[in-house]
Amino acid sequence: MSTPINLNKARKARARADKRARADANAAAFGVSKAQKQAAEGERSRQTRDLDAKALAAPRKHPDPDPQKP
Repeated sequence: MSTPINLNKARKARARADKRARADANAAAFGVSKAQKQAAEGERSRQTRDLDAKALAAPRKHPDPDPQKP
């Protein structure tokens, strides 16, 4: 006959493993710290600001040298 096992310990161990797996999944989905979020937002705003600074202005219309010309 095999050795008896404590069912309470087996049940609790399985529950711990399930909680750990769920926590790992949540950490992957939501596990970004506040500092990391702020750093990413700062980088995004810096890139946007740099890109906007490099954008070409609307093309200027050159004035006609002779507006009376038909």
